[in-house]
Amino acid sequence: MNSFPVIAIASGKGGTGKTTVAVHLAAELAAQGRVVQFLDCDVEEPNGHLFLKPRIDSSETAGIPVPAVDAATCTSCGQCAEVCEFNAIAMLKKPLVFPELCHGCGACSLVCPVGAIRETPRAIGVVETGRAGAVGFAQGRLNVGEPMSPPLIRAVKARRNPEAIALLDAPPGTSCPVVATVRGADFVVLVTEPTPFGLHDLSLAVDALRPMGLPLGVVVNRADGDSRVQDFCRDQHIPLLAELPDDRRVAETYARGELLFDRLPEWRGFFAALWNQIEARR
Repeated sequence: MNSFPVIAIASGKGGTGKTTVAVHLAAELAAQGRVVQFLDCDVEEPNGHLFLKPRIDSSETAGIPVPAVDAATCTSCGQCAEVCEFNAIAMLKKPLVFPELCHGCGACSLVCPVGAIRETPRAIGVVETGRAGAVGFAQGRLNVGEPMSPPLIRAVKARRNPEAIALLDAPPGTSCPVVATVRGADFVVLVTEPTPFGLHDLSLAVDALRPMGLPLGVVVNRADGDSRVQDFCRDQHIPLLAELPDDRRVAETYARGELLFDRLPEWRGFFAALWNQIEARR
């Protein structure tokens, strides 16, 4: 068993408490003396820093390679446009490049028979790294208006400390950014709420992640006695890792941007037990 696993914390929808689980799990592991790193992969709306309050030591620009065409060398053969699946190159008299559509795959430069295409970096955001006490910290911030976050998510994951337990706070939903985050994880924690909407989006998340062959577990946040999520987990043979109680004090503390442990120390037990469940199943 890997002593320093990668654990992704995800959810089928926003507002379920995914970041709450992720930051408190990081804080509890650090309190136990474990080496832990929090990586905020929700690069469009990172908010783990609001609770962990890290000291940022470095900020690096992240980008993707996009094609630049040498018009003097180009023979207008059109092979670059034909190979691009995302229509980032249109063939007029000469290739016309649309950088915002480019996924940085490099296929156009590979197929160009005369070497008229070189790749130049285009900034899409920044990766910030630092520490929040004993917790290592990294987050991405996607530039406003950028349509693609997976390249920046991969840049955040590249800052992973291989000698620390890595907790990846994934974006909500089931689209490409989530897949980019959870790919390669040792275990995925799906955080949901006991509502019809929560159950619906949990089922979508399970359907999206199961083909990847990743071990899954579910945390029910704001548990209130509704058993539909529990019934779904039992029917789908998904372990129920924890049920966190519905407590107004939690919402009040969260709204102040504070960790629960500072005002509600009894909550440490929930997250210590959650980690024990994860370790037992990964």
